[in-house]
Amino acid sequence: MKYQAVIGLEVHVQLLTNTKIFCGCSTRFGSEPNSQTCPVCLGLPGALPVLNKKVVEYAIRAGLATNCSIAPRSIFARKNYFYPDLPKGYQISQYELPICTDGHLDIQVDGETKRIGITRIHMEEDAGKLVHMDTMEAGEKSYVDLNRACTPLLEVVSEPDLRSADEAVAYLKQLHQIVVYLGICDGNMEEGSFRCDANVSLMPVSSNEFGTRAELKNINSFRFVKQAIEYEIERQAEILEEGGTVIQETRLFDPATGTTRSMRSKEEAHDYRYFPDPDLVPLVVSDRWIGEIRSTLPELPDAKRQRYTTELGLPDLDAEVLSSSRDIADYFDACVTLYPQAKPVSNWVMGEVMRALKEDNRDIAECPVTPALLTEMLKLVEKGTISGKIAKTVFDEMYKTGREPARIVEEKGLVQVSDSGAIEKIIDEVMAANADKVEEYRSGKDKLFGFFVGQVMKASKGKANPALVNELLLKKLQG
Repeated sequence: MKYQAVIGLEVHVQLLTNTKIFCGCSTRFGSEPNSQTCPVCLGLPGALPVLNKKVVEYAIRAGLATNCSIAPRSIFARKNYFYPDLPKGYQISQYELPICTDGHLDIQVDGETKRIGITRIHMEEDAGKLVHMDTMEAGEKSYVDLNRACTPLLEVVSEPDLRSADEAVAYLKQLHQIVVYLGICDGNMEEGSFRCDANVSLMPVSSNEFGTRAELKNINSFRFVKQAIEYEIERQAEILEEGGTVIQETRLFDPATGTTRSMRSKEEAHDYRYFPDPDLVPLVVSDRWIGEIRSTLPELPDAKRQRYTTELGLPDLDAEVLSSSRDIADYFDACVTLYPQAKPVSNWVMGEVMRALKEDNRDIAECPVTPALLTEMLKLVEKGTISGKIAKTVFDEMYKTGREPARIVEEKGLVQVSDSGAIEKIIDEVMAANADKVEEYRSGKDKLFGFFVGQVMKASKGKANPALVNELLLKKLQG
């Protein structure tokens, strides 16, 4: 390509507070339209905003987790524009003095690490929601639901350091994982809890001067982000190749067609006529409070992955899967605390535990097999009480009933047979029933050994000690 993409992301993170940013209305999703409103979030004359302290705490948590500097003093501003779902005619946001600045995230793409700068993180309120209807009876109508108005948001603005759709998705996934780990956002992209605008421009490969950018609005899935950016890169490249000029504008992505379309000309900061909100005093944050919040931060995904590989000796793939969600990591960590053998625990969590949960459409926090039950079962395998194969039967029963593994083993008679005499008897019966295959084995067909092992295990109903079966069977087959 003759052109290099330049991409910056503006991510909106809806915060998991019980009440809105400037009033006491509920933030519960899915309630009846306009049932969670008051004079403040409706923008009625004389209503005054009061800042929600929890929003500030969550903003600081996000800033610390993304390596930002936390401003000791920040200011709320009015961002003026008209839209039907913005009752006041302005949005309360932060402009010149945001709460978090100069951060970064390190992303992995194609095996290489790249640092993406974060310009700022600021607090703001969300707008309401327009619902467009087209019915036979009523014709075309639009309705406004103001439940979402005044819902607290963080806007995370990256530097234009991204150079491909894959890098943009990697950055977005990393940020998504962090805010969910922090417990400040549920990360539900379908409900709009985590959405982004992408600024895309092209510049000649040999140049350092950025081109004219287009802003792609409100994209709410990783797949759509990738599709939208890739389409926009192609669209702009075609314009430039034909000698045209890219227009600075806001565009919408259409998932049905995989294309973007023009929405409106792109506003600049002066179009919004920002000025400090006279109803809100400057926000002052003490070093002591920042320190208290820092002390409550959980171990973040990157740190977990590093600990899993360096301290616990797990492969990179295991570390990646186990750290993919905080609930999965917490479950794994609880198991390793009770049974400090990381790889066997990892195999079971990534295998049987996740398989059962997927089939049952459950989260790991709802898993009937607690870390205590799983590790008790692993100890039975280690002691030789049950075999690894029988352990899967025990696990399935634990998952269905929540009962203790030792009780299941006793009641179902699943104790592993380690009596060499009993196993030799089974081997003799299997060899007698398959005399022709015994001769084939002894004439050089070594691969038949697996057949005999399978027959012995089948005859013992999976209870025979596999190691002892292999040892005794080899001796007998060799005559």
